[in-house]
Amino acid sequence: MPGLSIIIPANNEAQLIGQCLAAVLASDPKPGAGSGSIPLPLPLEVIVVANGCDDDTAAQARRFAGKFKAMGWDFQVLELARGSKPGALNAGDAAARHPARAYLDADVVVSKPLLDQVGRALQMRRAAYVSGRVQIDRPKNRISRAYAKVYARVPFMTQGVPGCGFFAVNGEGRQRWRNFPDIISDDTFVRLLFNAQERVGVGAPFLWPVVEGWGNLVRVRARQNVGVREVRRKYPQLMQNDDKPGMRLLDKIWLALRYPFGFAVYAGVAIAARKRGATGEWSRGR
Repeated sequence: MPGLSIIIPANNEAQLIGQCLAAVLASDPKPGAGSGSIPLPLPLEVIVVANGCDDDTAAQARRFAGKFKAMGWDFQVLELARGSKPGALNAGDAAARHPARAYLDADVVVSKPLLDQVGRALQMRRAAYVSGRVQIDRPKNRISRAYAKVYARVPFMTQGVPGCGFFAVNGEGRQRWRNFPDIISDDTFVRLLFNAQERVGVGAPFLWPVVEGWGNLVRVRARQNVGVREVRRKYPQLMQNDDKPGMRLLDKIWLALRYPFGFAVYAGVAIAARKRGATGEWSRGR
């Protein structure tokens, strides 16, 4: 039966790659293991692409090779000298054996049932983009916690299939593009290759982090803004699939009344990011 290749780009993620891979190994039920309409375990491979690392990300990832072998899953670690997420994604794609692909950020933690649910959803015969339910991991910083509390409740996060940090496509879906272009927002690019009816959300969640502290929030938000504008400028034809819901005035009032500090932080970050613009620097700011 068609399998699934999971590609994990990782740039200096030695501290986090272990929990990412451990969560994949902990999948329960094992993807496709007699659940739903899939009668047999789903053939699965995991490819970690350590790109431009000056830490031991690759070595930490290779520590899991025996555990994946015991699960009956293929596993490999690629090392690239240059730090580039699009380059890492393309290298992973080139090495992948299965037509269906999942793209997982190294700082994301999947829940136990997620891969099974995604694997089943990818079995449809039409092109499909699939992701789980985003849960923002609890930040350590008070400002970031306040921001996350509101961000988790904006329409983009609660409606549709945002695919932040994790998304998958079946073989038909992967034919929508050739290589990942050298752009900031690869997830926005792929999501907009599919219309709303082709995007499928499953119920299982995954943990997705926000950065720590005001300065990092502004920097990342500015980079996100530039990334979306870049996709809009370079691929205007994709905007027909942009169904991102706006926030109604009543929604803003409700959020402001329910979470006054969080709303002030969220709005402040959005305003500061618009004024700042993006720089070439990139740090997760953990």
